[in-house]
Amino acid sequence: MKLSNPPCTLLVCVMLVLTSCINNEKKTYDNPAEIPVSREMVAELTSPPNVPTPVGVRKAKKLIVNMEILEKEGTMTDGTTYNYWTFGGSVPGSFIRTRVGDEVEFTLSNHPDNKLPHNIDLHAVTGPGGGATSSFVAPGHEKKFNFKTLNPGLYVYHCATAPVGMHIANGMYGLILVEPAGGLPQVDKEYYIMQGDFYTKGENGEPGLQAFDMQKAVDEDADYVVFNGKVGALTGDNAITANVGETVRLYVGNGGPNLVSSFHVIGEIFDKVMDEGGSSINKNVQTTLIPAGGAAIVEFRVGVPGTFILVDHSIFRAFNKGALGMLKVEGEENKTIYSGVVQEGIYHPEGGGIQEMPDSDTKVATPKESKTLAEKMKSGKTIYMQTCFACHQAEGQGIPNAFPPLAKSDYLNADVNRAIDIVLRGKTGEITVNGEKYNSVMTRQAISNDEIADVLTYVYNSWGNNKTNVTKAQVDQVKNAH
Repeated sequence: MKLSNPPCTLLVCVMLVLTSCINNEKKTYDNPAEIPVSREMVAELTSPPNVPTPVGVRKAKKLIVNMEILEKEGTMTDGTTYNYWTFGGSVPGSFIRTRVGDEVEFTLSNHPDNKLPHNIDLHAVTGPGGGATSSFVAPGHEKKFNFKTLNPGLYVYHCATAPVGMHIANGMYGLILVEPAGGLPQVDKEYYIMQGDFYTKGENGEPGLQAFDMQKAVDEDADYVVFNGKVGALTGDNAITANVGETVRLYVGNGGPNLVSSFHVIGEIFDKVMDEGGSSINKNVQTTLIPAGGAAIVEFRVGVPGTFILVDHSIFRAFNKGALGMLKVEGEENKTIYSGVVQEGIYHPEGGGIQEMPDSDTKVATPKESKTLAEKMKSGKTIYMQTCFACHQAEGQGIPNAFPPLAKSDYLNADVNRAIDIVLRGKTGEITVNGEKYNSVMTRQAISNDEIADVLTYVYNSWGNNKTNVTKAQVDQVKNAH
């Protein structure tokens, strides 16, 4: 009688079970809707510019998202406030990070102190209104709905309660990331940036609590175009940071409601751009176009230290309306990549040839030494509008976190000779003006000593300054002192 071999049979059975489990683990799904979920987890939500932890290789899960709507007053710029409507208390709203195949259980709560009903339309949702038809919620109530994440990418969400444009214009937008199975490639730093355009009853910089202006919004006449909800949200102490050699990934959205963003980082080139937040990758990009209600993922490796400026390259929006941020990079210099200044000299556009002197009969015009104050003010204003206006603005208010104010400036009024020297020779490095720190660059101005006297006289006799009448002799003295 032949005996069987139970240990061998058992081994075969175990191997078959293990193989089956491994194959099931590696199974790919042509239809993401069929991806099973394992257990549930509460989603990590973050305020800008922070992002939640990458999903990595985790399995699809039932993801619990709890988001609260808050209507709250916040700062638009120094001295100016605005009543923002927010998802999660920030503009843009909380960053949501998921992966393909997650089953999202979304609860939207409208704080009882709010005045208006709201809802949410997530562009990552396949379903009526992107969830908006299931989430309309009055103050003091909450709504719950579920959706499956089917398509990897970076998607905008926003309020879609009528009038839709008004809700978006008041700050009700954010980003939801759907990572592919296995997650996105690892990088060193990740940040969340979203552009928006705002429309206020007062003009840009007008102080006090500003109300929303519907007609300006309809006319697309934005008073502010900003990153992360306010002027200076990403400058100074709020700047994002990295170290030389690190790879930076920016999740960039555009809430609109109206304007397209031309996103650019001055002094960097995007190694990779996931166009419109989708799967298509473009390489070596200088500026990427982000439509209202769209997004992009940009990646680059920082090779040298310094402050790199983030802008909407529709450039007046950056320097005049607020669409400006900073990436501060620390580390060792690399002179091969970027040398810095290697030589400074005088530029002679007329060439090096010997110039003819005027005939003795030719009268050479000399600056008028005895101008009246009115004459100097008229001349100075013309010079100011030609050379100073872009940075310091028409009323000397400057640009917050970028260029200091000249109006009621303690720094300016404290030392006239210092002001003359700055116009003559330029200025770099940190200064404090009216209690605020600035670290920008003012180049030497190519104007005559007589013109310097006129423009400074205009500045000192405008906008609440100390009414100094600067003379050409003073400018000459400061110039000859070095």
